[in-house]
Amino acid sequence: MKQLFIVSIIFLILPDAVAQDLNKIITDPETDQNILYGYCDREGLTSGNFNSWFEPEYESYEVEENILSDIDRDFLSTCNITVVLGTWCSDSQREVPRLFKILDYLNFPEKNLKLICVDHTKDAANTEVPELSIVLVPTIIICTGEVELGRIIESPVESIEADLAGILGH
Repeated sequence: MKQLFIVSIIFLILPDAVAQDLNKIITDPETDQNILYGYCDREGLTSGNFNSWFEPEYESYEVEENILSDIDRDFLSTCNITVVLGTWCSDSQREVPRLFKILDYLNFPEKNLKLICVDHTKDAANTEVPELSIVLVPTIIICTGEVELGRIIESPVESIEADLAGILGH
């Protein structure tokens, strides 16, 4: 009975511990502004002050549907996308909401999307950022399994849609 009680307590505490690490807000020592730091999700980007740049960019962006028609959606749904961004970065504030709009249009499974927010040093403690060789943000990394197919770094060469199609082989 005592073991069951301990296991029950662990299951009650564990979700709170994990949730505390998601959408963590810190004060950036360089700018004295609040930034998201570490792992985050759409809710983090659409809450508080972050939504002041996320929603307007998301709503105003017009998806280039003609380019996306060439993307194999079944294959895309097997891919994983990691986005390393800075909520303090104007390029991230422009490109990440656009990426969300495109992924929503493509019905990309959000469970296959990982967002990592970094500080001005392009780091986020307790994440895999050091292994990802991040130089500029946002960096959008598209993988299938353990194989990296390609990256969109800072801003697309043509457009997010065209760059995604190029990475996915179309």
